[in-house]
Amino acid sequence: MGSSNKDTLNVADLGSALNAENKADLVNALKNKLQDLAGQHSDMLENLSPDTQHDELESKFFEERAVLEAKYQKLYQPLYTKRFEIVNGDIEVEGGATEKSDQEEKGVPDFWLTAMKNNEVLAEEISERDEGALKFLKDIKWLRIENPKGFKLEFYFDTANPYFKNAVLTKTYHMIDEDEPILEKAIGTEIEWLPGKCLTQKILKKKPKKGSKNTKPITKTEQCESFFNFFSPPQVPDDDDDIDEEAAEELQSLMEQDYDIG
Repeated sequence: MGSSNKDTLNVADLGSALNAENKADLVNALKNKLQDLAGQHSDMLENLSPDTQHDELESKFFEERAVLEAKYQKLYQPLYTKRFEIVNGDIEVEGGATEKSDQEEKGVPDFWLTAMKNNEVLAEEISERDEGALKFLKDIKWLRIENPKGFKLEFYFDTANPYFKNAVLTKTYHMIDEDEPILEKAIGTEIEWLPGKCLTQKILKKKPKKGSKNTKPITKTEQCESFFNFFSPPQVPDDDDDIDEEAAEELQSLMEQDYDIG
């Protein structure tokens, strides 16, 4: 198979260069050929589509995706409403029992607690102490927000909940660029715990040291693992100078974990 002069070195040129007393001719021949090939590749690169065309298409994709998500969010809503009614016993499930005693629990008991415990990420966040409060969870809603971009989660609790006063707990995620996505910060509801019911802290009692004048037990409050820490997300300092590299890496890891849970 023949090859053009542009693709291969000329055999005669190589022969004369090899027979030459000064082998610099061979080096020059190779250099000239490499420059020719480099010039061809340069022409090919110039003919490629510019990055700006890709960016424009990607931007259009993100715009259309957002419209599509908003459309289907509305279509999903009747299903979510019906689920809420079934879970909370507002309507009967087709094919279910036709007669119920007054003492029998309506709806789907512990629906959201069960659903959350069946999620691999959430299951690790729920302690046994949390389960009593999560049994009063009636609904969870997801909402897109536009200014600033991001999303919000709303957790609705039964008014009979004996753990805190809030009827709704919220968690809002602000994204720098929602399409990537890059988390800027998260904001949670401050939980109004009822006396002695706080699940994010535990009280430790220690006996006083021997010989101490104070004979009463020493009480100490410390943070403990709880799903409800989700509503107290890690905070980014306003001034970057206030945090060193190691602390910054730990903060980034905590924020990524918090985003994964959300």
